[in-house]
Amino acid sequence: MAAASVSLVLAAGAAACGPKDNDAKGAGGDSTPHKGGTLTVLNADPQQDFDPARLYTSGGGNVPSLVFRTLTTRNREDGAAGTEVVPDLATDTGRPSKGATVWTYTLKKGLTYEDGTPITSADIKYGIERSFAPELSGGAPYLRDWLVGAADYQGPYKGKKGLDAIETPDDRTIVFHLNKPEGEFPYLATQTQFTPVPKSKDTGTKYEEHPVSSGPYKVVRNENDGERLTLERNTHWSASTDAERKAYPDTIDVRSGLDSSVINQRLSASQGADAAAVTTDTNLGPAELAKVTGDKDLASRVGTGHFGYTNYIAFNPAIKPFDNVKVRQAISYAIDRSSVVNAAGGSALAEPATTFLPDQKSFGHTPYDLFPAGKGGDPQKAKELLKEAGHPNGLTITLTHSNAKDFETSPEIATAIQDALKKAGITVKLQGLEDNDYSDKIHNVKTEPGLFLAHWGADWPSGGPFLAPIFDGRQIVKDGANFNTGLLNDKSVNAEIDAINKLTDLDQAAKRWGALDKKIGEKALTVPLFHPVYKRLYGEDVKNIVISDWTGVLDISQVAVK
Repeated sequence: MAAASVSLVLAAGAAACGPKDNDAKGAGGDSTPHKGGTLTVLNADPQQDFDPARLYTSGGGNVPSLVFRTLTTRNREDGAAGTEVVPDLATDTGRPSKGATVWTYTLKKGLTYEDGTPITSADIKYGIERSFAPELSGGAPYLRDWLVGAADYQGPYKGKKGLDAIETPDDRTIVFHLNKPEGEFPYLATQTQFTPVPKSKDTGTKYEEHPVSSGPYKVVRNENDGERLTLERNTHWSASTDAERKAYPDTIDVRSGLDSSVINQRLSASQGADAAAVTTDTNLGPAELAKVTGDKDLASRVGTGHFGYTNYIAFNPAIKPFDNVKVRQAISYAIDRSSVVNAAGGSALAEPATTFLPDQKSFGHTPYDLFPAGKGGDPQKAKELLKEAGHPNGLTITLTHSNAKDFETSPEIATAIQDALKKAGITVKLQGLEDNDYSDKIHNVKTEPGLFLAHWGADWPSGGPFLAPIFDGRQIVKDGANFNTGLLNDKSVNAEIDAINKLTDLDQAAKRWGALDKKIGEKALTVPLFHPVYKRLYGEDVKNIVISDWTGVLDISQVAVK
């Protein structure tokens, strides 16, 4: 996923290893989940563009997944089990043929919308087609690249002809024809673009005000473009066709546009309706976490999660002195990850990283540390490499970062790096930019600096959407948003990406992604710094806490309230 889109996934639900410092099934005496009540969601970011065509989600999202069902979805389980893709509207995760260039799905029997009308394969085809309409842009871009003949398609509003690459031979069968082998198509089929949309109910850009539900809840209120969203039970949803969503509460009340400190204060106090409240986008900060840790009751109401996400230093080898691999290696050795982790909020909120891939099996994580710096860096080894690179007296460089207080690419992290590199004889000048200026600068090939802070999050828990956008040379964008920061265009790397994409055995693919990560790491085009840890409070009446390694946050499709 594009780094610029990471916040969208986090708002929808980032990824996690199950809660470690709380009762996994909820606080309180009776932990048995019951139906009924109202769940309140307190968020900072509004649930904007509540249209399945426009949402950029992972695994179907968190709030969106309550209304929009897709061909496949994420497994709603704690920890590593939650990284698996499972059937949703379909009977299985897809049947590949012709070398994974054709994928066929069969819909379950008895699927209906909120008005009781049947869901058909033609509705899924139409839902995908409308996501190509320029006025409904914003969703994941893969379908335009993967589907045969889809590159220039403009959606159903500008012409009656649909996508020939999607066939619907009958009401329960849908077939996708791809340009090239894509073994991870079942992951893509979790995106909301695979939500069925009845053509007769499509109101274009106004569809977000009342999208037709295929999930356990329907929209009864959408104010200020998702700032206040109220969901009530869809009485035509049947649990017999949906093994993933529990749908315990009667009502979901989403309130957004709140300050993060206010959200945490309200969850901490748990007064009134806030006792049955959660957040899907607001973490505890270092100061808040210190307070919570010292309170036994609050500590029991913290969910811990890990999203597939890496914060790192990026090099542009087209700019001196970063064209010299030994300079890049020297910086790698000089990094003090302990100080960087402290700057990111401490070990409770960040874990040191020496691999680009996140530390999760589903990504194919293969442990390696090619430039071992220890906990505090190895300035002596860095000096030796600088001397070999022709800089016996050190050098002066500029590090570009964001001024946003995000504990990721912000001044605190940059200063920690500056201090560490100084010990190796490297003087670092800091260039702080406002967030939009920073994003524009680092994602433009023409303006990309030589050294800057960056981060990347995965569209699904696999090495594919993590490594390919950053290291596939064919994805270098010269006249638009570019994420291949090292401008790597290595034929052997590109060929291995293609070879892995052909694999439909995702376990075997994961091993290959891990090996490729190490191979790329040898080029020292990035310095992995840390993987974030998410700590989020929930109200005292919230039960059945499930946090998966796919989303990293409490899954509200599983939550029950008193």
